[in-house]
Amino acid sequence: MRRWTKVSVAAVAALGLGGWIAQPYVHEWWVIRSACDGVLPDDAVRSLVPDDARVVGTEAGGVKELGDYRCEVTVADDHSADWSLLALQAYTRRDDQDRAFMWTFPDSGFASQAAMPAGLPGFIGRFGRLQFLLDCPDLGKDADGRQRKLLVHAGISVNGTRRQPASYEVAVAFVNAASERLGCGAKPLTAPKGVSPADPGEDEPRTVPLAAARDTACGWLADAGLPDPTHWKVDAQLTDAAPTGRCDVALGDELTDGDARGMDFVAWFGDWSTRLVAGNNGTDRPSLSASARCDGEAAHFALDAAKDIPGVGPAKKRALLQAFAAEQVKRRGCTDLRLNA
Repeated sequence: MRRWTKVSVAAVAALGLGGWIAQPYVHEWWVIRSACDGVLPDDAVRSLVPDDARVVGTEAGGVKELGDYRCEVTVADDHSADWSLLALQAYTRRDDQDRAFMWTFPDSGFASQAAMPAGLPGFIGRFGRLQFLLDCPDLGKDADGRQRKLLVHAGISVNGTRRQPASYEVAVAFVNAASERLGCGAKPLTAPKGVSPADPGEDEPRTVPLAAARDTACGWLADAGLPDPTHWKVDAQLTDAAPTGRCDVALGDELTDGDARGMDFVAWFGDWSTRLVAGNNGTDRPSLSASARCDGEAAHFALDAAKDIPGVGPAKKRALLQAFAAEQVKRRGCTDLRLNA
């Protein structure tokens, strides 16, 4: 009789707990706590959910031997079908990484992008996706002698409230968890405090005078010999830790008959970028480019410029590309710089 009483009490307790968990708000709390195997910061995930929506599901999985790990968090609202709030993917295999970069730069390497805060090894690509690329010291080198890396592709839905620091908190937590799960061994990242991600497809350029950009990776433009230097402004979207970035500089419309004209200098680091200057896989080959070797892999630099810029003819454009590439080679310790024909 005593044993039956214990079992009955346990059964009632289990049913009570099940009913408690079934309540909508408690269920959402439970789903958030367990999202991505419990590695995401609860408060950050909640702050990304719109006020009229709720988290209804999460899936995570991958195979360490295949070098992939992924996680998705799904929400529901009263206006549409369930949709993905977070789509987080990590890869350590080169083929998977090359496909992800191909998606980011489908037509040319001049697709819109934005820089992450200094120190984070990544950039912001199409549709505001956060892209991180880290060395994996515990995975050694691949068959071609290249250091194996971890690429994390973090998509946070535009339907959510992604333009806030919580986006970096969630993405960085996933990067660190993926590094551990896949045996990468990368040094853990720290999310920046109080910084929200940019969106290269929506934001206006954050331009400053050339002199004000001296302390950035685009500071070389201040001494590049541009005509009427006080009339130029630069949007610095390049850091020393990112696998790609750009320096966009424009001449004010007061010197161009009301039609602002500019130049975009882009850098790509890694063998994945060779197709961007070779015109492979349907990409548009830039007319002016340069190449180098950085950390045992290819690096490429290119210029896209307006045709009629006062005082900046073909020879000057070539010289500016040379200066841009030389500065990047110096900053990153690269070798074998050459201009392409």
